[in-house]
Amino acid sequence: MAVDSSTPGQVSAPRWQHPLGVRTRLVASSALMLFVELALIRWTGSNVVHLSYFSNFVLLGSFLGIGIGILRSGRAKRLPYYSPVMLGLLVAVIAWKPVTVDRGSSSSVIYFTSLNTTGPPVWVILPIVFVAAAVVLAGPAELVGRCFAELPRLTAYRYDLIGSLLGIAAFTGLSFLGSPPIWWGVIVTLSFLALMVPHQKATATALSAALVLTPLLVMVGVLFHESTRPENSWSPYYKVQTADSEFQGVPLLTIIVNGVPHQQAIPAASRLQWEPQYGMPYERAVAGKQPGNVLIIGAGSGTDVAIALSKGAKHVDAVEIDPRIRDIGRERNPDKSYQDPRVTSHIDDGRAFLSRTDKKYDLILLALPDSLTLVNGASSLRLESYLFTQQAFESARDHLAPGGAFAMYNYYRETWLIDRLASTAQAAFGHKPCVDKVGDDLQQAVVTVGLTEADQSCGSTWAGATSTTPPPATDNRPFLYLFTDRIPSLYLITLGLILVAGVIGVGIAGGGSSYRRMRPYADLFLLGAGFMLLETKSITGFALLFGTTWVVNAIVFAGVLLAVLAAVEVTRRFKTPPLKVMYVVLFGGLLLSWLFPDSWLLSMPVGPRALVAVLIAFLPIFAANVIFAKRFTDTADGTASFGANLLGAMLGGCLEYAALIIGFDGLLIVAALLYAGAFLLSPKPAGVLRT
Repeated sequence: MAVDSSTPGQVSAPRWQHPLGVRTRLVASSALMLFVELALIRWTGSNVVHLSYFSNFVLLGSFLGIGIGILRSGRAKRLPYYSPVMLGLLVAVIAWKPVTVDRGSSSSVIYFTSLNTTGPPVWVILPIVFVAAAVVLAGPAELVGRCFAELPRLTAYRYDLIGSLLGIAAFTGLSFLGSPPIWWGVIVTLSFLALMVPHQKATATALSAALVLTPLLVMVGVLFHESTRPENSWSPYYKVQTADSEFQGVPLLTIIVNGVPHQQAIPAASRLQWEPQYGMPYERAVAGKQPGNVLIIGAGSGTDVAIALSKGAKHVDAVEIDPRIRDIGRERNPDKSYQDPRVTSHIDDGRAFLSRTDKKYDLILLALPDSLTLVNGASSLRLESYLFTQQAFESARDHLAPGGAFAMYNYYRETWLIDRLASTAQAAFGHKPCVDKVGDDLQQAVVTVGLTEADQSCGSTWAGATSTTPPPATDNRPFLYLFTDRIPSLYLITLGLILVAGVIGVGIAGGGSSYRRMRPYADLFLLGAGFMLLETKSITGFALLFGTTWVVNAIVFAGVLLAVLAAVEVTRRFKTPPLKVMYVVLFGGLLLSWLFPDSWLLSMPVGPRALVAVLIAFLPIFAANVIFAKRFTDTADGTASFGANLLGAMLGGCLEYAALIIGFDGLLIVAALLYAGAFLLSPKPAGVLRT
């Protein structure tokens, strides 16, 4: 084994001849690693519906793979050809057997998905995806680890962060352009070729190219077929498919997202004839009066907008979070509602739109805004989660004109969920709402509440909450569809299996020496877990303050990496305070986040809110990474210490599910405990006796 002369005692990987310099390879490998991770989360979630609700599952598999790849880099004798092979296999298998979810059985957590299951069962496909994600990500991570062995610690970490930012920027740019997955596949293929087919003997180069290119051409072929099908298009959130049909001579346009029937563009007159409940908010809310200004959140393809216009609305603000679905409605809705001069379209998160507008409305309507996907980087936060909290209903109340009303309708499936929403409306408005149920197994219901009790006209009085009705969801615990106050057994079993797989995988990857190598870096392991919780809290906090849109999410991810990069640059260029002082700054930042919660920030204007939110969110992240950078610089084994930190992030991803019980604010306490443990386990300065 070779020994890195710049860092005595550190074992480095065998060096391969390569035309690219080590810094360029490190940036490219890190960019590839982040790009593949994001692409896997998006693509697998669009074809395996389970992953629309367990996107963190792929993320945790990625963390495990990255940690294993870093640990393997010091002992691997060959380039990681297994990575492109597994990527090609995974894409081929999922394309061959895509999966939708059965929502027919009752559960303690509701999934608004398709009625039937196709493809392999959950207990088969999820382990396949998890293991495959780990193997795929281990390859780029191994390339990163090789570069780490050739550079000083912080220099390597610096270029790793720059590459990560480039990977996020590239994927974000493609999302902005609505690019189909064929472009993801082409970029990944070219990156693997550039990094894994170095200039060697002609026969060796040809063999390397074949090992890399053959499976990736399979992947590109699958993605090309998917991308060129005329019914497919891609939004920043979904694979969107359209299907035309006809019922009783009326044309129907069905929009399917991630394999799940999501909505239909139907002429408003036909919709009201077949399902009159869609007009019920106007009957219950305004008691025969025509509404003036209407706000529709979840405007979708425009049918709800057309109904509002048919009911006499003078102006409609139509808010839809997905630009592709709105564009389909604009192009193909039979009523051409988006072209009506009385309609203003907004691509935005509904809660964020309310926080920024001063307008008053006669009717605010939540029109089936179930998103069928999670916010990237948050295990249990859906795009619509912050629309159904008590604080969200209070915000809607504050935006009603005198005599106005707030309403929602959806297929709720469970009586307890209808009662929970009605109870939330009662808590926000101070009186019982109107509740109209439509008698089928899916339990469609319309909940309408006036600004005052006189502003609503109920057909029958709601019976009220029962002893089994869950309390209203809150901004701290925005888990509307979770019936119990416990973590569902499905999550617990899944997380337990993930941790077992992690323990076994790390042991195998290190050839029995992984844990011995990482044992001195237990504090870095805890630093990784704490950092993951801080990142999650930042993502969920900014989603509440500025919207759950993909743009906000991408900005937060980039902001976190920039804060980490700033910490590295400060540590490299300046003399920083001792670790004890930085831990004081870290705990001070956590205390600041606790004392000034998101509810306080929401009351501020958008500009000051952004400045204060950035300070509160990124101060502890910056301090934590100064601590990591100082500690990482002094480690004897760079790959083992970095791998320990990444595997700690995997543990943090599992601990994130504790928010289901203690809320997102409670994650700050868990993070503080992890950082306290890291402080206690950190090496003592020379001359200080250990007890």
